[in-house]
Amino acid sequence: MATTDTAREPKPLTIGAVCRLLKEEFGDVSISKIRFLEDQNLVTPRRTAGGYRLYGPDDLERLRTILRLQRDEFLPLRVIRQELVAGATDRSDRPVRRRNAMIEDQRSLAREDLMRESGADADFVRELEDFGLISPAGSGGGYGDLELDVVRIALQLAGYGLGPRHLKQFHTAVVRAAGLLDGVVAPSLRSRNADRREAGLEDLANLSRLAADLTERILLREVHGASGA
Repeated sequence: MATTDTAREPKPLTIGAVCRLLKEEFGDVSISKIRFLEDQNLVTPRRTAGGYRLYGPDDLERLRTILRLQRDEFLPLRVIRQELVAGATDRSDRPVRRRNAMIEDQRSLAREDLMRESGADADFVRELEDFGLISPAGSGGGYGDLELDVVRIALQLAGYGLGPRHLKQFHTAVVRAAGLLDGVVAPSLRSRNADRREAGLEDLANLSRLAADLTERILLREVHGASGA
């Protein structure tokens, strides 16, 4: 017997059903976050005549891709949008896009937006501020994408029992390291020559990567050694 088109096509999902499916991999996802991604034109489910959202398999996979890029690579939404346009097979210039997005840090997020995009609650954000890990720009200013990344990373560390008060030690060490790097790249970054400034940004990205790699090796050595293994 011939299979009908209706039998072949998966049944569309409501936003609640999509949220339940995504929670299996992304525990902090919520209906409001999915709606926010729609507001940002990152996903466009079809609507019924009554205005209800209906998601197909492509919409669900697109949401998974967005959430993985946020969680695993801490990409801001504007870079994720570029990733989606470029397609999954074109990854060649991702490091450049990521570097520019992090350094330019042009967005200004209100506290509510910071909480919605990161999944953090008001108490957690306030605690990060109290320990100097994040701060709004100026009096009454907004938060940038770098602040958003800090909140997301801090949330993951909190899952291991490392709260903001523990992360203060990381912040102190990084501020000292930043002083060393600033001495290397500051002349280039402050140059009026565009090519020299671009070279300075590239040097800063490379130094940051090397510093992160060095930190990882030292941590592995020290923790592994302290365990007596």
